[in-house]
Amino acid sequence: MPGIFQSIVRHLRDLSWTGLLLALAGGVAPLVQAEELAVRVQAVSGNAPLKLDDTVLTNAVGERITVGRLDFLLSDFRFVLQDGSERPSGTRAAYIGIGRGREAFVLKDLPVEKVRAVRFRVGLRPELDRIAVDALAPDDPLNPLVNGLHWGWLGGFVFLALEGNGRDGAGVEGGFSYHLAGAALEMPVELPLSRRPGDASVWVLDVGRMLLEVPAARLGSSSHSRNGDRLAADLAAAVARAFRVEMPQVASLPAALPVTASKAAASSGSGTTPWRFQVPAGFTIPALPRDNPLTVEGVELGHRLFQEPLLSVNGSQSCASCHDGAAAFVDAGRRFSRGAEGVEGDRNAMPLANLAWQGPYFWDGRAKSLREQVLMPLGNPVEMHETPTNVVRKLTEAGYGTSFGAAFGPGGVTVDRLARALEQFLLVQVSGDSKFDRVARGADGFTALEQRGFELFFTEHDPRRGQYGADCFHCHGGPLFTDSAFHNNGLDAEGKGSDEGRAGVTGNGADRGRFRTPSLRNVAKTAPYMHDGRFATLEEAVAHYCSGVKRASNLDPNLAKHPDGGVGLDLADQQALVAFLRTLSDPQ
Repeated sequence: MPGIFQSIVRHLRDLSWTGLLLALAGGVAPLVQAEELAVRVQAVSGNAPLKLDDTVLTNAVGERITVGRLDFLLSDFRFVLQDGSERPSGTRAAYIGIGRGREAFVLKDLPVEKVRAVRFRVGLRPELDRIAVDALAPDDPLNPLVNGLHWGWLGGFVFLALEGNGRDGAGVEGGFSYHLAGAALEMPVELPLSRRPGDASVWVLDVGRMLLEVPAARLGSSSHSRNGDRLAADLAAAVARAFRVEMPQVASLPAALPVTASKAAASSGSGTTPWRFQVPAGFTIPALPRDNPLTVEGVELGHRLFQEPLLSVNGSQSCASCHDGAAAFVDAGRRFSRGAEGVEGDRNAMPLANLAWQGPYFWDGRAKSLREQVLMPLGNPVEMHETPTNVVRKLTEAGYGTSFGAAFGPGGVTVDRLARALEQFLLVQVSGDSKFDRVARGADGFTALEQRGFELFFTEHDPRRGQYGADCFHCHGGPLFTDSAFHNNGLDAEGKGSDEGRAGVTGNGADRGRFRTPSLRNVAKTAPYMHDGRFATLEEAVAHYCSGVKRASNLDPNLAKHPDGGVGLDLADQQALVAFLRTLSDPQ
């Protein structure tokens, strides 16, 4: 049983199951009747599990394709009793991210009466589709930072995102991108449910069957649920028919359910002053670390440490040396930064604003948390090239003990406290007062050129349906102007790039050439561009997506669906797009 499903079962035990009778002679005992149902959703093709970027499917027109993304929202859960009556579940919505560790959830308020079926919809009712996302809890399945399925400033959600790549019979590469959304698309599902104490349910979505049922679903096609979009309607109907249910017996559940370990207690000094974290209009509530509460003392210490050259082997370099706060936290104008000993790196320094809403970190995502990230440059021989022991000694000798005590209490300087202080400082670097934000609040207005760029940025490029946009918002949507995901954006042809990107972390060949989407906030101040800084100007970066995109088997589907080269905007539209991007600069 996959680990995520086990964690859900453990979660149920800890929170609400009234008892467990385990390990009787002769087998596993039945579970006490519960009021919640653990559900795991599995994507398959036929009877085989679907592996992203790996499982090869053959669609209705004979093309061989792989799926790189399958994310969707479920809601409107109702239990159907034997007499045909319905009881609503207390679970408002669920997000399923195949391959993202988000394949399981809990259905609340399971009736004690005999249940014959469960009904739900893929997607959201209109009132949920237009929910105010900036008020949602950080772990809410409808939080855009959780699901990555919100249209951002346009409002509303993508109900289901299915994207992938492949080759046609002649070996020509291409992509497909299907985003199903809107009240007009009904995707109702009913699955049988045998109501027995302790049952868990596995819901299966047969993606292979779904694609075979829709002949128009082929390479080069896309769907974004506009009025009259027949492909979207056909796909939605196929989705609703592609679900089935499997119900493992009680004996298949683990024989022991250990209690979930509690998180470490918060660590801050007595008498510290809480930091007032302000969330900009339109932003969601971030998931700030509970075991490192923000304090004025901690942030101020982190600020000092960020500028402290003692962190480097020879006292010549601080964090701020490569992340200048006056230049949107990048190494202004440099393609590659030089370390404390003069060694040049091989990736461009990333901006550091709005990290409270982002992660994982670095271009390849090798750091899961900021606390982990901040320590990596210290020991890197190309960067600061210092040991933790020496850093602690030097900071102690420099009199930092008092400041560490004020921020975290007795205990002096430690590596863990160093990381916590830097984490606090970086978490409060918030950028949300650009011209774009003022326009969104109604306090300013775009020029005609900026308005044209705004429209291009948020418009699909789909010439067959009369849409000629720049298609930027798929990866750079929402208030952060990043999806914090990893993409191959066509910088190099298949096998030509020297940097493995995300594959160097995951070991998955399908991740080669994929890099984290950087935020476009303050982008006019963060030149040069891309992970290797190959484009010196915004104009060059924009031109890449119009005519310079290279084909690769894992090229992002939202680029691969276009003709060779890119979206083909003319020079005037490229200039308009650059004008809009300049409105994302925050004077603070």
